[in-house]
Amino acid sequence: MNSTSLPIAFKGSTVTVILINLQTLCLQTLAEVAQTLFGENDFFEGDAGVLNLAQINDQNAQPEPDWQGMRTLFAQHGLHVVGVCGAEAEIAVSARRAGLAVFPNASAGNARHAANMVAPKAAPALTPPPTQPELPQLTPAAIEPAPRRALLIDRPLRSGQRIHAHDRDLVITAIVNPGAEVIADGDIHIYAPLRGRALAGADGDTQARVFATCFEAELIAIAGSYLTFANGVPPELNKQPVQASLETADSKPRLTRMKLD
Repeated sequence: MNSTSLPIAFKGSTVTVILINLQTLCLQTLAEVAQTLFGENDFFEGDAGVLNLAQINDQNAQPEPDWQGMRTLFAQHGLHVVGVCGAEAEIAVSARRAGLAVFPNASAGNARHAANMVAPKAAPALTPPPTQPELPQLTPAAIEPAPRRALLIDRPLRSGQRIHAHDRDLVITAIVNPGAEVIADGDIHIYAPLRGRALAGADGDTQARVFATCFEAELIAIAGSYLTFANGVPPELNKQPVQASLETADSKPRLTRMKLD
């Protein structure tokens, strides 16, 4: 049997996953936050997720976290946890025993791999004949893919409805009612009352923003950082044109009243 007819073939690939930044491994705390963020809704769409444990404090770390409980918790919202990254040695061993893949963290992990690699011996330099001038090396120009147009929604969204604009902005020109959720990997623009939930930068873009011409939101989130309004929107911002943004990657969304005149 030749290699081309084998029923299994292995190839390198790049797969997009959702990075879940955790600051605790306490399952009860995570369940309470997930309930606040997602309610009972199947928030994600069967995406794969990796738990980023780089921000776990020593006092929060547990030798044997409830990995199966965490898998079940996120699976209830449509997110399938396949591994962890940024874990300390003891936690990494525990995750492997639970059947999770262990990845290096996004920054220090790559650096460690580069430092441990053995550099191949350089090939001897070839000197061109003296009669032949050395030609400059030509590098093909990088071709950038055309940006995707924003997803436009021009109908009212009822309670329980959810819209997700993958890899692009989301523009809405009708009311987002309480209990409805609008999600975008980029920015969210709402030219109507926002009375539900708006989550921008869903793929981790901390530069994303939410814009609403009539702000009455239940929840605002940017790159996983969120604000809830269980007691109502602050009076000075209620029904006003508002934008939400992050000052720093680890801060809460900041609300600013927009001047439209």
